[in-house]
Amino acid sequence: QVQLVESGGGLVQAGGSLRLSCAASGIDFSVYAMGWYRQPPGKQRELVARITSGRSTNYADSVKGRFTMSRDNTENTWYLQMDSLQPVDTAVYYCNAARTYWNGNVYEYWGQGTQVTVSS
Repeated sequence: QVQLVESGGGLVQAGGSLRLSCAASGIDFSVYAMGWYRQPPGKQRELVARITSGRSTNYADSVKGRFTMSRDNTENTWYLQMDSLQPVDTAVYYCNAARTYWNGNVYEYWGQGTQVTVSS
């Protein structure tokens, strides 16, 4: 059974930092792309950062230079270090694991979500 368990959200003042973690079980870590998404209040879920199975990392323009995503293959865990947080970063953050098969089918799994609130 696949399980993604997130931790690390909370309340922080503008300019502060938080680190999110996502621990995965039940999947082959090496063939999945790992990602972080967020859903601000009243808005759609959006991609924040993603590491492909080939280890390349992509960031949303809004977080470049402030957020850093990393993965620890030995622990089946990936992280999102968030620095210089701003109120616009307030959202529920979700971790995601996705695998694209040869026929184009995509199988993905989601964490339960963790609230990040940045106060001004």
